[in-house]
Amino acid sequence: MSAASTTDRSHPILVAVLLAIVVAGLNYGLWFVANLPNGPDNWNAPVPGFAFTAYQRYQNPMKGDVSTDPEIDSDLRLIKRYSPRIRTYSMLENPQVARLADKEGLDLMAGAQIDTRLENNEREIDALIAQAHRFPKTITRVIVGNEVLFRGDLKPEQVMAYLDRVRAAVKQPVSVAEPFHVWIQNPELANHVDFITVHLFPYWNGITARAGVGDAIGSYESLKAAFPGKHIVIGEIGWPSNGDRFKAADPSVSNEAIFLRSFFNQARAHGIDDYYVLEAIDQPWKENLGEGRTGAYWGMFNADRQLKFPFTGPVTEDVHWPWKALAASLIAFVPMLWFGIAFRRFKLAGLLFMMGLIQLACGLIVWSATLPFNFYLGPFDWAMLILLFPAQVAILGILLINGFEFTEVLWRRKWIRHAGMLPPDPVERQPFVSIHLACHNEPPEMVQITLDSLAALDYENFEVLVLDNNTKDPAVWKPVEEYCEKLGPKFRFFHLEPWPGYKAGALNFGLTATDERADVVAVIDADYVVREDWLATLTGYFHDPKVAVVQCPQAHRDFEKNRFRRMTAWEYDGFFRIGMHHRNERNAIIQHGTMTMVRRSALEGTGGWSEWTICEDAELGLRLMHAGYELVYVDELMGKGLTPADFKAYKSQRYRWAFGAMQILKGRWHWMTRKGPLSAGQRFHFLTGWFSWFADALHYIFTMMGLLWTAGMIAAPDYFNLPMQLFLIPVIGFFFAKAIFGVVLYRARVPCSWYDTIMASVASMGLSHAIARGILHGLTREKTAFVVTAKSRRMGGSSFAAFSPVREEVLMAVALLLAIIGMATHYGTHYVESTLWMFILAAQSIPYVSAMVGAWIAHQSGDEAG
Repeated sequence: MSAASTTDRSHPILVAVLLAIVVAGLNYGLWFVANLPNGPDNWNAPVPGFAFTAYQRYQNPMKGDVSTDPEIDSDLRLIKRYSPRIRTYSMLENPQVARLADKEGLDLMAGAQIDTRLENNEREIDALIAQAHRFPKTITRVIVGNEVLFRGDLKPEQVMAYLDRVRAAVKQPVSVAEPFHVWIQNPELANHVDFITVHLFPYWNGITARAGVGDAIGSYESLKAAFPGKHIVIGEIGWPSNGDRFKAADPSVSNEAIFLRSFFNQARAHGIDDYYVLEAIDQPWKENLGEGRTGAYWGMFNADRQLKFPFTGPVTEDVHWPWKALAASLIAFVPMLWFGIAFRRFKLAGLLFMMGLIQLACGLIVWSATLPFNFYLGPFDWAMLILLFPAQVAILGILLINGFEFTEVLWRRKWIRHAGMLPPDPVERQPFVSIHLACHNEPPEMVQITLDSLAALDYENFEVLVLDNNTKDPAVWKPVEEYCEKLGPKFRFFHLEPWPGYKAGALNFGLTATDERADVVAVIDADYVVREDWLATLTGYFHDPKVAVVQCPQAHRDFEKNRFRRMTAWEYDGFFRIGMHHRNERNAIIQHGTMTMVRRSALEGTGGWSEWTICEDAELGLRLMHAGYELVYVDELMGKGLTPADFKAYKSQRYRWAFGAMQILKGRWHWMTRKGPLSAGQRFHFLTGWFSWFADALHYIFTMMGLLWTAGMIAAPDYFNLPMQLFLIPVIGFFFAKAIFGVVLYRARVPCSWYDTIMASVASMGLSHAIARGILHGLTREKTAFVVTAKSRRMGGSSFAAFSPVREEVLMAVALLLAIIGMATHYGTHYVESTLWMFILAAQSIPYVSAMVGAWIAHQSGDEAG
């Protein structure tokens, strides 16, 4: 085996440090750009008034919580620093507000809560009248009902009766608070009030913060024109600092500052000075009370009583961004530095790309860990975060692992461990090879083709052992036995029935029957046709006593005219052209049970073929590495077999591989996680090499959780929120990154057309559910049946039969489609989060739809080969 020496840079540590500094600086710059200060107009005067609800951060009136006098008094003193007036909504909840406002010298527009509870309405009105009489200098105006007609709680006649009653009982001016359109639709309401109280919320018109100012002023002027001579009070106006985006309206601290400071100045210019900002202090309990997550964030102060933005000077969305950017850079710096030194043989573009990916992952971790503190989360929200945050870290880990493969394959200067064909040895130096061909219930004509190719080998010192494992029908195995007799003494046939251990058991029997002269044991599948020079050009590697395995790619034949076989053939090819080279750099290839040669002494010395796993080939390769041997990968197509005959066989094979991988992971866990004979690179590949399959299992779990959460959002929206962008953005980014990595690597390494690349991707994605089941079953079960991959067609001819192998995938695809329809019906595209969630549901359906497409193509393609 030839090994190309690495090309070290003259100053690798200096180069790595400089590159890490550059990437860290770019990271800091991105945080800076994302938090550029905004410059709304300054406001240097008091705010005319605040809507005030007297609850602390963790209080909830719907649970019977009440605020204490000291708490309310503290809030009123805070508000008094910025405004002389407040407005309230209920006389029964926290009735001490009027008394404390009187103490602090605040002007109070007192409100009575009116709704469908008629008896409660009476108590509210009686309390309102009593408080108005008790504090005539403090309560200067009264409001009978807040958005009662907007909610449809009462008819206009009932509201007007309440208004007339209160007007007759108090000296203060009386009004009812309603949105703009309610006043326009009910003009008679103005005859029963002393002034009009209107709520203006351009945010719910779905426009930007800057456009919202003009919209609010315009609504005020229109209302003034509709009711000339009537004084108009803006009872609520504001912009949320957080929550769900609504159309073009983006809730953020900077947008709240832009809207309010601009409105203050525009209102003064238009002579508008009687308004109340909604609201003074954030009220977390209002989340999901008809406004989604946004309802909690209308305050100018947060729930900890801190001013969200200054009234003068520029406004920064996240004032803590420099510390977050610095933390992300510091967390990423050491890994970037290590990568730059350890892989200095990569091209500069590759080093920058991978360092950027490391920095991006660390930045997302910092962002994900700190963003929840911008929200008022309850115990349930935190519990979900604790569950989902590790999953996000796992997604980023998988992205980095895929990125490492992407970087090494595209931007290596040359392969360090490269092996090619060797000049043939003279006969006297040829190692004796015992070729073991295990078969079970295989079509005899297919096996005979394989035997013919073995008989034509340009090699002298070999034998062939055909190991028929538990084939019941003599009409299937007898013709093969007879054919071996015709081929001569080099070919021996063994019918094993009954015989334990599946393929591994048959191969272990083969070891007992192997010619004592054999130095090498070769294994091929019963459908393979090998090249004449297979043994002659590769057995020379065994002259090196460190070499235990020589592995060639698993390749396929007779697929060009069959669409299903073609797409699967190119799907298989990707791993051997990409992943095997990537793993081979650290002597960590996956040994396959065909086109493989093993040093006999190493095979027998480490225990033979393991019968406790259904992936005995991959386990043997790992065991030989653990014993200190080298495995040689020669990317030369020395033999070709048949692809699975139909989608059922294709799925079954991948399920078996995934299940067996988990058996190996569990059985050899201590080898992979503890320092020992395996190198760090080998442990890395055998731990992370199956992460892509773990991603399929996570995809299945997330899909089930997504369906349940969607059902909750539709059926019980008060308890199930739209997922935060915190979760949605990394998932969508991972989806696109993985898709891009796969396509780019295929185009760079696999010699197929764009059409074949796309179809191979469809085939690969269609296996996701089978892999997920294999992973989950492999983690929770000890054993499963070894199912031989059928190479001849078994499925029926009806259209219904086409989807028989993918029944579960069809159900999942239908469930996701119904979830998307449900989301579109209940939420539409008004919220960015709902649009992103529907996109994720659609993306989650791709593997299931791909499986349906693959099953249909297999059905339509038939068994045609060639």
